[in-house]
Amino acid sequence: MEEIKNRRILALDYGTKTVGVAICDEMHITITPLDVIRRNKPTKLRQTLARIKELVLEYDPALIVLGFPYNYDGTEGFRCEDTLEFKSLLEQRISVPIKLYDERLTTVEAYEIMDEKGIDKLTQRELVDSYAAEVILRSFLHSIFLNKED
Repeated sequence: MEEIKNRRILALDYGTKTVGVAICDEMHITITPLDVIRRNKPTKLRQTLARIKELVLEYDPALIVLGFPYNYDGTEGFRCEDTLEFKSLLEQRISVPIKLYDERLTTVEAYEIMDEKGIDKLTQRELVDSYAAEVILRSFLHSIFLNKED
């Protein structure tokens, strides 16, 4: 994936009320939980999409990796449909390519990471989506560099 070489990548963990955001540096070494974008209603996406556009303008990523919520058995469920609709809305507003990536068990791993860092339980609930985005991005980068996937 030559187009991402020496460029940042943004990851999104899309949920019904939040979108977790993480970013990596240009060398793909450091991944940082960046933001949790909240909304009051699942269908109210205007401000969420505007915030993601702001982040794209600020960080200039080469790619957005969007967590895709397969069921545990690998099938696609209703949450996948919502994610595809969100992806379509996002593509109408930004020109950065968006790649779907399997997000199964990322929330569980995010809680484990925060436990290891000593983050208290109340704060964990506020940050979990951004840490899940971090897990998605780390897993994506791992697959790219170790398995030579694109």
